[in-house]
Amino acid sequence: MQNKNVRISSEEVSKATHDALERRGVKVLDIAEIVYEMQVPYNKGLTIEHCTQSVERVLRKREVQHAVLVGIELDELAEKKMLSEPLQSIIENDEGLFGVDETIALGSVFTYGSIAVTTFGHLDKKKIGIIEKLDTKTGHGVHTFLDDLIGSIAACAASRIAHRMRDLEEEGETFADVPPVVLGPQAKSKEDL
Repeated sequence: MQNKNVRISSEEVSKATHDALERRGVKVLDIAEIVYEMQVPYNKGLTIEHCTQSVERVLRKREVQHAVLVGIELDELAEKKMLSEPLQSIIENDEGLFGVDETIALGSVFTYGSIAVTTFGHLDKKKIGIIEKLDTKTGHGVHTFLDDLIGSIAACAASRIAHRMRDLEEEGETFADVPPVVLGPQAKSKEDL
């Protein structure tokens, strides 16, 4: 029986999300590199640090965290052959008509608007950076959900940067004028800067 009064802390869910990504060989920097490649042509002064902070902000959203945790869990269960058939074969082989992986990833993209949606579609087709390495059909292991989730996170982070660029333009500034920490999580102390 479930206890509706039990709440899982944001810190615990955030840590579990970061741990799951690390366990699967994905670093925040890997995702930030995709964001940088997508956004640097349009954003003067953009640095990899800006992109890293944008990825970290996206990873703070519960909807993103939940999607990552569910998707990675299903990939890992498929690797261990712990799913029932035919789902085991469908996920293990990244069946072409299986769209649940994209659907879960796309759910969090909607939070960041149409730029994120179109960027996600582009990344799903082009398989840039670590997304290409994770593609189950060309790489090792089962990453049916993870490659789409990384595309989703990168698309959201890129959208954040695109929207922030518009704000900066209106203020007569560029990313060269903004330290990366302004885009990232609020520092708890000077040491966090």
